[in-house]
Amino acid sequence: MKNILEETKFIMKKYNIKANKSLGQNFLIDEEVVRTIVESSEINKEDFVIEIGPGLGTLTKYLLEKAKKVTCIELDKKMIRILEDRFKLYDNFEVLNQDVLKVDLKTLIEKTKENKEIKNVKVVANLPYYITTPIIMKLLEEQLDLESITVMIQKEVAERLIAIPGEKNTGAITYSVYYYSNAEGILEVPNNSFIPEPEVTSEVIKLNIRKEPPVEAKNRELMFKIIKNAFMQRRKTLVNALTNTKVFASKEEGINILKDLNLDENIRAENLRIEDFANIANKIV
Repeated sequence: MKNILEETKFIMKKYNIKANKSLGQNFLIDEEVVRTIVESSEINKEDFVIEIGPGLGTLTKYLLEKAKKVTCIELDKKMIRILEDRFKLYDNFEVLNQDVLKVDLKTLIEKTKENKEIKNVKVVANLPYYITTPIIMKLLEEQLDLESITVMIQKEVAERLIAIPGEKNTGAITYSVYYYSNAEGILEVPNNSFIPEPEVTSEVIKLNIRKEPPVEAKNRELMFKIIKNAFMQRRKTLVNALTNTKVFASKEEGINILKDLNLDENIRAENLRIEDFANIANKIV
């Protein structure tokens, strides 16, 4: 049996393939990383797995052995031929040549779950770094029937996604990820685990989707609007940022709201817990 590096080089040569930089392609060649991704996603024969950006199918092969069904969503037409060749003998394999941001995932999941043998749906992916955030936000905000999302992404982005809101590395996206999931870091992946080598270190993270949100916001959209506006001007105090973006009708209103919530009027966005943002939104509603 070929190891993953040899296998990857063989496939690339056979199909005359080079990594497409514009699609952010870097092919994973580290066996231990592949094994860790598969193990941490905890896939079993009652699972439907959606793999985003399978590329040459390095991960796909292992997912097919574990899952009831695997649907791969791949934008690059060249990869479609390779994937169909490699996995034509698997009856639990499906590939869609589409942009994942345009796929109706809710319908895909509903139709697949009509098969009564499927209990849970999990996403596994080595995501292209240039569209990591839009993909993750789509998966979370559409409130899909998902159990978990296990992805490899740029380490710098991973640190923001798995941070605890109000602590180090907090960004606007931290609050969204925390609202919809329990996030954990799984494994740091050096750049020599890929060909070609990316310029950055990667990290595997897992988002375990929450059954209930951690806070009660009467208006979820308003809460996230407040968070977004607060972080757009993160160098300013929260009061100034939200007054400038007209969330607060006036600075005085903002100071009064913060006072009611026992928050310092000079506090900045990254020092607030998600509960604080929910409370502010509830005061405005």
